[in-house]
Amino acid sequence: MNATDNTGALPLRGIRVLDLSRLAAGNMLTLQLADFGAEVIKVEAPSGDTLRDWKNDGQPLWWQIYARNKKSICLDLHDGADVQSLLQLVESAQVLVESFRHGALEKFGLGPDVLLQRNPRLVIVRISGWGQTGPYAQRPGFGTLVEAFSGFAQKNGFPDKPPALPNLGLADMIAGLAGVGATMFALREVETNGGRGQVVDLSLLEPMLAVLGPDPAIFQRTGRRPRRMGNRADIAAPRNAYQCADGRWLVMSGSTQRMAERIFEAMGRKDLCSDPRFATNAARLRHVDALDALIAGFVAQRSLQDNLLHFGQWEVTVGPVLDVEQLLADEHVRARACITCIPDADGQPLPMHNVFPRLSRTPGSIRSLGPALGEHQHLVPPGAWSDHPAPTE
Repeated sequence: MNATDNTGALPLRGIRVLDLSRLAAGNMLTLQLADFGAEVIKVEAPSGDTLRDWKNDGQPLWWQIYARNKKSICLDLHDGADVQSLLQLVESAQVLVESFRHGALEKFGLGPDVLLQRNPRLVIVRISGWGQTGPYAQRPGFGTLVEAFSGFAQKNGFPDKPPALPNLGLADMIAGLAGVGATMFALREVETNGGRGQVVDLSLLEPMLAVLGPDPAIFQRTGRRPRRMGNRADIAAPRNAYQCADGRWLVMSGSTQRMAERIFEAMGRKDLCSDPRFATNAARLRHVDALDALIAGFVAQRSLQDNLLHFGQWEVTVGPVLDVEQLLADEHVRARACITCIPDADGQPLPMHNVFPRLSRTPGSIRSLGPALGEHQHLVPPGAWSDHPAPTE
């Protein structure tokens, strides 16, 4: 698990990104761009991006990882001189990313009309909870609210428990990844169709709706509402987590007819393939309690490793439930270096997710961890913060 060492040409070299965003969504978006060679300059308030405050035992691990490969300058956008310095930077940028409350950019005198007048080729990515238009546009929009509003929390969890929010920044991270594609679409437009920039209106809500499946269509056509099903799914059975004899858990998915039949055959119960309760997917869904009881009974007689070996011989889609320690030790994760280690300022290895996706000719790389506040203040055009010492964290 070593640091990525690509020193060749990076595909986004020459792209300058001014990142005014805070917290998760914008930092995920610009992380991806930075990993593939874009020059991402974090434009932070004197107090810094609030992601810096997410600490574990006093360590800013979120910042070190999600601000990797980025630079940091400080500008006070309430100060007219600093606004002018930012506008000078806009002239040399291809992308600007922001996640302020609705209308804040305009109050700073940095609305899209001003930015595009200064640089007509600029791509302006505006991240918000609800989008730039509509009756909720001015509401605060943390991902938690979107995860509830979108229907995710209502369908997540177990039937006898309350709606369950994710214990991670799901809406933010999904929006950030979606924003990478949106940014590249707009950059491609600049390159090929007249050289004009535009605004990308990226809400947290709409990418969440895209990944939650065809729930609106199902409701409109059938009247059925999504419901909490635990680890089951309403489209295929079997699909669940089952406990092994050693207390470990495995997951199993029989999402095709042939896979369900393989599961039965692996259990020594080929007769279940013709059992009216289990012969078709629709029948299995109707009798899912009985189906899960049969599988759970079989799995409970063996350790996790024995189950994986046994079902693996039948090419059944099963896998282990891992915690983070087990993930780090896994042979596949280690062989592919899915988690890599980068030395921190003290020379201690800091594990983090590696660059993805993997490009065969121009892969990305990890070149630095999150910068100190104002570490790259020399990039600010003369006249504002550049006349003062860089702030300290």
